Amino acid sequence: MRYFLVLFFSLISCFQCFSAKNADSLLKELKIELSKKSIYDNKKELRIKALKLLIENIPNGKLQQLYTAYNQLYEEYKVYQFDSAYTYNIKIEHISQVLNDKPKYYESKIKQAFILLSAGMFKESFECLNEIDSRVLSDSIKVEYYSLKSRSYSDLADYNNNISFTPYDNALSIKYIDSALRLCKPNSYQLFMLNGNKQIILQSLDHPSVYLSKLLSNFPITEHQRAMAATGLSFFYFKPENRNEKLYWLETGVINDIRSSTKETLAAFKLGEELYKEGLVNDAYILVEHALDDAQYYGARLRKLKIAAVLPVIAAAKNINTENEKNRLQIYLLSSTAITLLIIAISFIVFVQLKRLKVKEGIIEQKNLELSKINNQLSEDAHIKEEYIGYFFNNISGYISKLEKLKRNIERKIATKKYDDILITINDINIKKERENLFYTFDHVFLKIFPNFIIEFNSLLKKEDQIWPKDNEVLNTDLRIFALMRLGIDENQTIANILEYSVSTIYVYKMRIKAKALVQGELFDQKIMSIKSIDISNKPV
Repeated sequence: MRYFLVLFFSLISCFQCFSAKNADSLLKELKIELSKKSIYDNKKELRIKALKLLIENIPNGKLQQLYTAYNQLYEEYKVYQFDSAYTYNIKIEHISQVLNDKPKYYESKIKQAFILLSAGMFKESFECLNEIDSRVLSDSIKVEYYSLKSRSYSDLADYNNNISFTPYDNALSIKYIDSALRLCKPNSYQLFMLNGNKQIILQSLDHPSVYLSKLLSNFPITEHQRAMAATGLSFFYFKPENRNEKLYWLETGVINDIRSSTKETLAAFKLGEELYKEGLVNDAYILVEHALDDAQYYGARLRKLKIAAVLPVIAAAKNINTENEKNRLQIYLLSSTAITLLIIAISFIVFVQLKRLKVKEGIIEQKNLELSKINNQLSEDAHIKEEYIGYFFNNISGYISKLEKLKRNIERKIATKKYDDILITINDINIKKERENLFYTFDHVFLKIFPNFIIEFNSLLKKEDQIWPKDNEVLNTDLRIFALMRLGIDENQTIANILEYSVSTIYVYKMRIKAKALVQGELFDQKIMSIKSIDISNKPV
């Protein structure tokens, strides 16, 4: 047995070291769990909703089924919300009276006493407990009964906190806890938990509770039970050198209270107080505010009063910390601002000098670019004018020669009065063919200047929409319209006059092609105008 105790306390020592190292990381985990509080509460609400739906489908005559379902709802509510737990326990009490079942009736009174005590209503709780005849209860229910009586006197002793009443109340608490322990099953949760609570009431806190440590190390318990065991174990770490262990177990209690949606809880309030002592005021405020929210939600009147007495103190400290932090921040900002202004002043002088230099370089570069563009444009314009001026002089000279011959021929025929021959001569002039020759010459000259025009034009269209001249064509009407645009003739009226079409026809041609283009609107026109000409030496302009 001696070796077992040595081994056990060695294990406890290791557990303490582990706890000390992980208190800070557990606090971070606790904050994450606080942010998920509504998720856990929603899961509980779904379970409650399912039970209520089940009750709605139970026929009124099935009292045993209703009794079981109401008990399940009470269990969901008993550490979650006082009013609802009280309501469903009244239903349990009513059914037990209808069934004339005394054990069930007393069980309902135990349940009622539990939630009344949790709400801080001592008088009403004791009235319920005093009404119970423990002789008709089973051993397992007697354990609940005596445990609750023990807790009632223990809580009353804590509330009175008076040298005249507290020892008496604690003595009664120990008396009833001993009665419960005699009825506990060996190696049960109740046995270990009650033994741990007994140590706390007796203030036997020199060593961590073996019972509570065993529950937390390797005992299959619920999250709510783990929260109670961890909170109880924290009472054993009251010395200054054990602060980390105390925080660790209180944090464990709060985390498991959140996960089990327990609103009737002590851990969050105790942890808030401890964090305040440690100087972690902001964290303390969060925990105490959380504890107050839970107390208000449950309806724990006494706990609300305790928390309300502490919260303003922590809130005031939090405000002071905030103000101090603001002052420090202001000093830091002023210092930073002064240094920044000095750096800015120096930088500004350098920047101004560099900017002036860059502005001058930029102006020179811009002028060079503008000159280069102007030179390219002038070169292209000169090339186009050279080609087309030569072309038009040649054509116009040819037409002047033809007109001169026609004039002399008509003058001879008039002089000889051969009027019928004049009409024949005029009819010999083929305007259509002359226009075709004009377009043919225009097309050849244009493609001499812009040899890649057709390819680049079609690159703006999908493959199935591309426009290629037929074997007997140089340019067709579609291509010729945009060729004229490339030369700078963009007025529909002017294009219509040249090609002998109506203005509306030219407009339709343009819109039809633009609608099929890969680029739309003005961008298409810009792409057409960006098609490069080739100079005499065949270098792109």
